[in-house]
Amino acid sequence: MAGILEARPRVGYFYAGKHTKNLIAEKIREIKVNDIKSVPVVVKEDASVYDAIVTLFVEDVGTLFVVHEDGSLAGVISRKDLLKIAIGNADIRQIPVSVIMTRMPNLITCTPEESAYDAARKIVVHQVDALPVVKAEEINGKIKYKVIGRITKTIITKLFVELGSN
Repeated sequence: MAGILEARPRVGYFYAGKHTKNLIAEKIREIKVNDIKSVPVVVKEDASVYDAIVTLFVEDVGTLFVVHEDGSLAGVISRKDLLKIAIGNADIRQIPVSVIMTRMPNLITCTPEESAYDAARKIVVHQVDALPVVKAEEINGKIKYKVIGRITKTIITKLFVELGSN
């Protein structure tokens, strides 16, 4: 059952050559982003910074995804981005989020088919709190990315705890 031993008729049980660490790594690589993603929290690119801050607190998230009118990914806003603009003397009710967001193509994304390991690796390597889960679509003759979910550090941690408890 654990994959450490294998059985063959007339031979019996024998060591399969797999360590428990390898089994955990295999399990994490089998889990797809689509299985663990959560609902994305999005704002339109013409929303004000004030509206984004309110959305951030109401939804209790650390990252917002900014979308164009057609629903395609335009950018990402983190708590740090909002804090930087709010600390200044700017009128946050008048400034659109498109001014402070990190824009495409400077975004790190993942797809539903990627493994949980790949998503976690991207979060660690690029030092981000969340990744938008995107699906490529052709809109008006251009390839754009539709936001269909999000993967966060919390989701990865919950997965780790769940795997450890089984």
